[in-house]
Amino acid sequence: MSDPLYDVIAIGNAIVDVMAPCDDADIERLGLAKGGMTLVDTARAKELYDAMGPAREISGGSAANTLAGLAALGAKCGFIGQVADDQLGEVFAHDIRAGGIAFETPSRADEPPTARCLIFVTPDGQRTMNTFLGASQFLPAEALDEAQIASASVLYLEGYLWDPEEPRKAMRRAITAARNAGRKVAFTLSDAFVISRHGDDFRELIEAGEIDILFANEHELAALTGIEDFHAGLEQLAAKVPTVVVTRSENGAHAISNGEHAHVPAEPIAKVIDTTGAGDLFAAGFLYGYVRNKPLATSLTLGAICAAEVISHYGARPEANLQDLVAKRLG
Repeated sequence: MSDPLYDVIAIGNAIVDVMAPCDDADIERLGLAKGGMTLVDTARAKELYDAMGPAREISGGSAANTLAGLAALGAKCGFIGQVADDQLGEVFAHDIRAGGIAFETPSRADEPPTARCLIFVTPDGQRTMNTFLGASQFLPAEALDEAQIASASVLYLEGYLWDPEEPRKAMRRAITAARNAGRKVAFTLSDAFVISRHGDDFRELIEAGEIDILFANEHELAALTGIEDFHAGLEQLAAKVPTVVVTRSENGAHAISNGEHAHVPAEPIAKVIDTTGAGDLFAAGFLYGYVRNKPLATSLTLGAICAAEVISHYGARPEANLQDLVAKRLG
């Protein structure tokens, strides 16, 4: 097996986040599911956008956010995702390349437009996401550069993108390319609603030994395993997946890797401003430790550092220098 050219190649939704503060009354008035992620169509996306206050636009998408964190830590990364040939598509491509991440997927000329996620942030830091998937649903398997995938230490896949048929086929092909090259496959479950729709697929991938690293939060863990007891669910999953990483918000994170257990507390933070991207940046820190062969507990701590940074401000991409934060915390 040749030395990898990339640390992580990710496949995910190519989305531009549109974020605005709101209060709980706005959430209720608009009929939103606070703290969750809801898929919306074109008409609902327009309705919600019109109802937003002053907003910020920044490239997002779960896997792309993770790569932004990884690149900020010093990892070499590439992204595969579909945008349209429109203004938001240009914004997304510019932002991700400006972060030092390779992005070569050709833009799509036809409708629908580039995906966007309308995020309402309440004073308690909870983010309520309403996602119009647009062009990102039409990533074809033919757009994959299998040689590029085979050249990465880790292929990272986003559960959110499992819903539409074309990207699901693309991700299955990517898994085959990575495994044939002897690389690792990491998967994030993304959200309990994704598991409610595609849990059987995910469990089949796990049973088949296709997943080497699995990321979840405690609610997703329970949804996937059907076990309410946290530690029992974690043990059950760890018997089937070499490395399982589960976050528990302010209660820190747990991991089991090849029989080794580790737990770290959440990093202290003065105030939670916006939880958007917390899980994405946690995955970034952990994967950085993983590809650098750091001890399991150190990888978890790296994840906690990155997550704490991103929830200290609006937006799902790091603003502080992550390498400096890591050096200060770990030496």
